[in-house]
Amino acid sequence: MQDKVLIVTGAHGALGKVVAEIARSRGARVAGIDHAPSQIPAKPESIEIGGVDLSDAAQAKTAVDAAAKHFGRLDALINIAGGFAFETVGDGDVKTWQRMYALNVLTALNTSRAALPHLAASRAGRIVNIGAMGALQAGSGMGPYAASKAGVHRLTESLASEWKGKVTVNAVLPSIIDTAANRADMPKADFSKWVTPRELAEVILFLAGDAASGVTGALIPVGGRV
Repeated sequence: MQDKVLIVTGAHGALGKVVAEIARSRGARVAGIDHAPSQIPAKPESIEIGGVDLSDAAQAKTAVDAAAKHFGRLDALINIAGGFAFETVGDGDVKTWQRMYALNVLTALNTSRAALPHLAASRAGRIVNIGAMGALQAGSGMGPYAASKAGVHRLTESLASEWKGKVTVNAVLPSIIDTAANRADMPKADFSKWVTPRELAEVILFLAGDAASGVTGALIPVGGRV
């Protein structure tokens, strides 16, 4: 990660914070983009761009271009921004499906499209998306979320094919991530079996680094000990 320039979306979330922290500790310069506002001043090694709706293509492009301008280039985009909803198909609302599509597919699509020209100019352009193991075979209540994450999987494969030889595009597929929010939602679960944010971050940063130059179009399950 030394001297790499990364964008991390969803940078204020449980996973985004860990990815950004580890990347910076290894010498990367990181631009964090998030829907939540940010009052953190820009530094040579980092910039926080808050108040951005990445489901809006124009806002995504403005934020990505600002990050690339701040650092002078862009080497990797890590698309962590997203959302989750548990709702059965029969009793649910079509608005939930639209919201999941916007939060999970459109955010990754818009930031990727904005970043690709910058990434193609890098010697080692990388995109890493966040899919889901739950999208491989959806259970009850997982329809809207799983469908949107399946869209992320197909987006990953399509972009990898289109940009082969210029930018690598891969996705990690976590199971349940061990976060405070997930523990609160599932208090009786065995947390020791869940994948930790740090374990997932290590796989993400591997795919964003030089060692993964031969990997593209991969959907990599990161299931912890489930």
